[in-house]
Amino acid sequence: MSEMQHSFTRRQFMAASAAGAGVVRATSLAAAGSAGDSPWSGAAVVRKVYLTARQASWPRPDMNLDQEIREIEANLAEVERRYPGRIRFTGGDVLRDPNDVAAWAGNMGDADAVLAFNMTNGVLRMLEKVVDSGRPMLLFARPYAGHDWTHCSAFSQMGKKADVIASSDYSELDPYVDAFQTIHHLRHSKVLVMAPERWRPNGDGYRQQFGTTFLFPTYLDLKAGYEAADVKEAQKLADEFIRDAAKVVEPPREDIVDSMRLYLAIQNMMKRENANAITIDCLGGFGRRELPAYPCIAFSKLNDTGQYGVCECDLESTMTQLLVTSFSAKPGFVSDPVFDTSRNEVIHAHCVSATAMEGVGMPGAPYMVRTHLEDHKGVSMQVLLGAKGPVTVARFTSPEKLLVSTGEAAGNVDDERGCRTKIRTKVTDARKFLRNYALVRISGVRPSDTRDLLHRVVFYGNHVEMIERLGRLTGFQVMHEV
Repeated sequence: MSEMQHSFTRRQFMAASAAGAGVVRATSLAAAGSAGDSPWSGAAVVRKVYLTARQASWPRPDMNLDQEIREIEANLAEVERRYPGRIRFTGGDVLRDPNDVAAWAGNMGDADAVLAFNMTNGVLRMLEKVVDSGRPMLLFARPYAGHDWTHCSAFSQMGKKADVIASSDYSELDPYVDAFQTIHHLRHSKVLVMAPERWRPNGDGYRQQFGTTFLFPTYLDLKAGYEAADVKEAQKLADEFIRDAAKVVEPPREDIVDSMRLYLAIQNMMKRENANAITIDCLGGFGRRELPAYPCIAFSKLNDTGQYGVCECDLESTMTQLLVTSFSAKPGFVSDPVFDTSRNEVIHAHCVSATAMEGVGMPGAPYMVRTHLEDHKGVSMQVLLGAKGPVTVARFTSPEKLLVSTGEAAGNVDDERGCRTKIRTKVTDARKFLRNYALVRISGVRPSDTRDLLHRVVFYGNHVEMIERLGRLTGFQVMHEV
């Protein structure tokens, strides 16, 4: 392994140290306020509904329904006060008959999810119809209210969008605030997908599952934006990028200026289309001379600021980033994993990385300006990710299934072999992970496509519990690779 000597300025060292110490941490993109006034940010809209049988014995035959609802409403108002601007409860209809559900569902409006309360026993048929209405549903089952909560686990195991809280403590709704906002984020996000028409991935499944919108601009659209980009602004950005780098190794300044022109073109295209994510067949596009520069710098800058730039037109990795970054405010690092079972390690490597992997808006890690490794052309970045601690590694294999594993980041790897940026991770059992990799028989991944088998997305922090919660609410299966 070749060890390279780097010299950092005091500013770079302090920024990297602050990122590693986690001195500033946003709990979610909405909490960070990074997205601003945009369709994919803002309060999640959650529609309340109360389900009660016309005649019931539980919790008691003479229950005062109005009083119980008032108590619930007061507790939900307190949740809204604890999370201002992040969740908004609407509705509050009382349904007494399964035949009432269709009309209620037809007036759902722009609700992102449903919060249902079983007020009595005997509401299963209504509960089934609420779930079948298609919106993610959370049942809050208070003690003694009734027994129909027993079906919620069956709903989620069947792939329906349902989860349950069984508690007297309304603070158990707190983690669902981030979950509901992620659902809102996915519903209102727009992804630009750029690849030759014959190779374009089909986003229909993700649109149906999460409501995400997909648009398919062409390389000619992007090239026109590149030609129209302000060259002086690109030169200014390039000089700032060079000045802030720990080192410029291979690329000449003119190549860095070209990359900044492409960054400006991507920014303008996303703004024009009101999109917050883009994924490009970059290796192919650059090789075919349809891209005037590699988008590695552009993607890094987007990911640092709570938007999404994903290489290789990888729709599955893009959706994984949208899911996890939304609630965690941690950018994702799309990687080519490298196993070293002798050290019980997986090294994650790629030529595109955010610098602010510790959190959107946090100080970035130091970086060197490099060429793209696989052809020694253009401009990419070697980000020196020294932070240590838990990581979550995930990737959708389809809209209905997501692979996940965890590990411990053990610092940066500096090696001229493999992609530019590398994170060393310790895992519980590298040999088992290697044998289970991709869970092909149950994950739906296509073994004929090496990228679909290979790519994973790394996030700092352990996010498995929230991913599983979102899996239940939005109807995808979480599969543990190790």
